[in-house]
Amino acid sequence: MSKDVLQLTPPRRKITWKTIKNQQQLLWMSVPLFLYIVLFHYVPLWGWLMAFQNYKPAKKFMNQTWVGFKHFKFLFTNDDFLKALRNTIGMSLINLVLGFVTAITLAILLNEVRHAFFKRSIQTISYLPHFLSWVITAALVQTALSVDGGIVNIVLMKLRVINAPVSWLSVPHYFWGIIGAANVWKEVGWNTIIYLAAMAAIDPNLYESAAIDGADRYQKIWYITLPGIKATIIVLLIMSIGHIMDAGFEAQYLLRNGLVADWSDTIDIFVLKYGIAQSNYSLATAAGIFKSVVNISLLFMANFLAHKMGEERLM
Repeated sequence: MSKDVLQLTPPRRKITWKTIKNQQQLLWMSVPLFLYIVLFHYVPLWGWLMAFQNYKPAKKFMNQTWVGFKHFKFLFTNDDFLKALRNTIGMSLINLVLGFVTAITLAILLNEVRHAFFKRSIQTISYLPHFLSWVITAALVQTALSVDGGIVNIVLMKLRVINAPVSWLSVPHYFWGIIGAANVWKEVGWNTIIYLAAMAAIDPNLYESAAIDGADRYQKIWYITLPGIKATIIVLLIMSIGHIMDAGFEAQYLLRNGLVADWSDTIDIFVLKYGIAQSNYSLATAAGIFKSVVNISLLFMANFLAHKMGEERLM
């Protein structure tokens, strides 16, 4: 089959002055967003120079003492930072896996519901936790996991899974799982929105044809629904991989305590403790640069692998 007949990807439209003129209203509408990105995301990058200085707020910026990669060397030889790096990656991977699996599963289940009122009710209930602050969410988690009257201990004891109440937030190895479960409870409903939108774009004739051919509901999900949202899943996965170093700050900071510090402190908490709290802004900047470089590298790597595998990509 010739290349003219089999064209896997549509040709990209060339940008011409005629196209720009026809879309000038859209371009003018994008100017405020462009200025916002430049002013708040690119202009502050000059502050990255602090990572290569012993920055002191009382001195002028260009009169600071330059120390090269001193702060980066400190990061990679500091045990607390290495623990924070381990915790960040571990919790990010847990949130990534649980977030994708639960959101896709809930979206498929909601898509299969035919009773409109019941479907809207479940959607509304699942969305609501997203609008709660982590301060409220952390308080709810602590109450649910408390030793005295916590719903989790009560249910598990009724089911005879445990014989005595467990102080869940005092056991280091449980902390990552607690953060993952809390993130799922808070964000699963909100994360289903884009998957439901992708499912709504699937041609209904495909389901009708499958029904005529004798396909059951599970076969329709496997051979129509999942392939129909495959591109959306890949794009969101690439974007999520680009945030691996952003495990979070609020949840870990609000739920942590001295007993689980070695398993709860992320890079952001390390920056707060050793950078901002001690006025070591150079160290805080170095940690931020490290996070950004790793995230960008993973983003490009995931995008490149998706392209090589013939999947959807961002660029």
